[in-house]
Amino acid sequence: TPDVLFESHSAALGLDFYDGDTFPTTYQNGAFVAFRGSWNRNSGTGYKIVFVPFNEGGRPVGYYEDFLTGFLLEPSVPRTWGRPVGVLVLPDGSLLFTEEANDRIYRVQYN
Repeated sequence: TPDVLFESHSAALGLDFYDGDTFPTTYQNGAFVAFRGSWNRNSGTGYKIVFVPFNEGGRPVGYYEDFLTGFLLEPSVPRTWGRPVGVLVLPDGSLLFTEEANDRIYRVQYN
């Protein structure tokens, strides 16, 4: 039995466990996952970064939460402005992610 299921064709390419201390406590003990998104479906799926919470035993709790969305502009086409592919937690607690449609690297941090 899988611990957590991702939608087919989401293309989960990048994953990193959050070990920083600058994000809210809800993001402790879990992993960020980059969904590159589908290319071979009538309706787009993926195109976002999600957070998978883990329990105290170190296992996924069974679901994931959207963390960063908005890359999929029109799901029926699908029309997008970006495709997240990699995530990396930096020593300062911020999160980097790469996006291949525009060849960019973005940084997410909490103030």
